[in-house]
Amino acid sequence: MKLIIQIPCYNEEKTLAVALAELPREVPGFDQVEWLIIDDGSTDNTRQIALDNGVDHVVGYTKNQGLARGFMLGLDACVKQGADVIVNTDADNQYNASYIPDLTKPIVDGKADMVIGARPIQMIEHFSLTKKMLQHLGSSVVRKVSHTNIPDAPSGFRAFSREAAMKLNVFNEYTYTLETIIQAGMKQMAVTSVPVEVNEDLRPSKLVKSISSYIKKSIITILRIFVVYKPFRFFLAIGLALFSLGMVLGLRFLYYYLTGDGQGHVQSVVLAGVMMGIGFQTFLVAFVADLLSVNRKLLEEVQYRLRKLESEPRPKKE
Repeated sequence: MKLIIQIPCYNEEKTLAVALAELPREVPGFDQVEWLIIDDGSTDNTRQIALDNGVDHVVGYTKNQGLARGFMLGLDACVKQGADVIVNTDADNQYNASYIPDLTKPIVDGKADMVIGARPIQMIEHFSLTKKMLQHLGSSVVRKVSHTNIPDAPSGFRAFSREAAMKLNVFNEYTYTLETIIQAGMKQMAVTSVPVEVNEDLRPSKLVKSISSYIKKSIITILRIFVVYKPFRFFLAIGLALFSLGMVLGLRFLYYYLTGDGQGHVQSVVLAGVMMGIGFQTFLVAFVADLLSVNRKLLEEVQYRLRKLESEPRPKKE
């Protein structure tokens, strides 16, 4: 059994050595423990510091591509390096690495495909009240959409089985945390969480540059995820709302017309017709989106099979 601990990095020369110093080289249930760094186009000495501190594998981009793409590059590289389990953590040493055995145990025991480290959000001093509320709200939305019971959806401290890593895709460019949980739930993976602790804050979050930006991007991310993974329900709800509003306006006009006062309410008829027409067209969009969703699932299955074939060792020629 091989465990690979991956760390996405972008200009992390000040904190990376601290994070690496905390990583274990021995974890119960594994014969090998290796470290992998994703250098997401860093312009400082991140790559050299990684090599100087004993990192086994370094992959990356020449130009910054964002956290989500770096994360997926790391998963793909870990699978190709023969990882049976992959742990993802941060370069700022936010997460307490001593909890890595707790993260991997449910996967080693065959009880989970993905394990999320649940931070004590209410106890983290450097999190503002607004951020704590947003974390709670985002996690509750993800739980509802994914049909999982994960208390800390934005946590990046998580472990994946080899199979789970090959089945995951990330379409959102902002972050991978929410989307991967929803995908896992949709694909009937066993997802669980374990309580973990965090370390002292070494630097401000690069993902959350401001509360307003975080709220905006989080809302867009959640809406986009819902459209991608629940397209039929999304467009059907919009179509039903528009059609129903048009129906109410139409019935309102009909009432006035039957009571002899319909002459001054022609605008209601026009608006009712427009809204019912748009609502009906949205119904049709819902069915088209559902067909596209089925096609996406088939393509993901093909991609999974290709990844599996690429990661399997080829027989040596005699």
